[in-house]
Amino acid sequence: MAAQSRISAVLDRLAHEGRKALVPFFSVGDPDIDVTRRAVLAAAKAGADIIELGVPFSDPIADGPVIQASSQRALRGGASLPGVLDLVGSLRTETEVPIVLFGYYNPFFRYGDALLARDAKTAGVDGILCVDLPPEEAGPLSAACKDSGLDSIFLLAPTSDDSRIRAVAERSAGFVYFVAVTGVTGARTDVPVGIEDKVARVRELCGLPVGVGFGISGPEQAVAVAAYADLVVVGSALVRVMHEAGPRAAEVAGEFTALLRQGLDVAYPGRA
Repeated sequence: MAAQSRISAVLDRLAHEGRKALVPFFSVGDPDIDVTRRAVLAAAKAGADIIELGVPFSDPIADGPVIQASSQRALRGGASLPGVLDLVGSLRTETEVPIVLFGYYNPFFRYGDALLARDAKTAGVDGILCVDLPPEEAGPLSAACKDSGLDSIFLLAPTSDDSRIRAVAERSAGFVYFVAVTGVTGARTDVPVGIEDKVARVRELCGLPVGVGFGISGPEQAVAVAAYADLVVVGSALVRVMHEAGPRAAEVAGEFTALLRQGLDVAYPGRA
């Protein structure tokens, strides 16, 4: 029997405790690798349960203007997939927080599916989420992840029907990422509505925890989404506040994560 992944171990523990998982997203290399490293460590210390590391890409079609701009800044600064893996290796000297690579298939394909999975596992990555790789085309990368002991994480959306959910279920491990809106990433002022039943259906058919992201901008929205989600993913809002913070970016990442953590823990304190 394969060993339980760090991701599954954390999610099982939180489920047993009756608590919700907080997953902040970082655009690696924006403004530089050292700031990203310090921001991730600050977020982990502030209560992040899982970290998503965004691999910079020139054409991030699922992302809105905030993360698009952050990818461009990171690429201009020399960020790359090998650099992301080096960052993970560095982080592993100081934290055991589960780490998911969030990226697009072009850089993964260029690197090589098997080589990426092997090197990611060696560095300390726990899962890979390839945004633009549907399950029908994911065979090589999914097989490589399975062989290396990495979780393959896929996206589903409010428009996904049962056949699509089942296709994702066949290749998924760790958790399933449910996109809260039919659109690109980006913090929104409105709380996602009308997706509670869909998230429950995804959980039923996949048999895995369900994370909800895209559009969550602060603690109030995080708390509302956590009413039906197992994990709450916050990306654009965190990328934005870090960019606006300038030299305090890493410190602000920890402060923003702490606010989210506090909101979730007050609303869902777990079992006594």
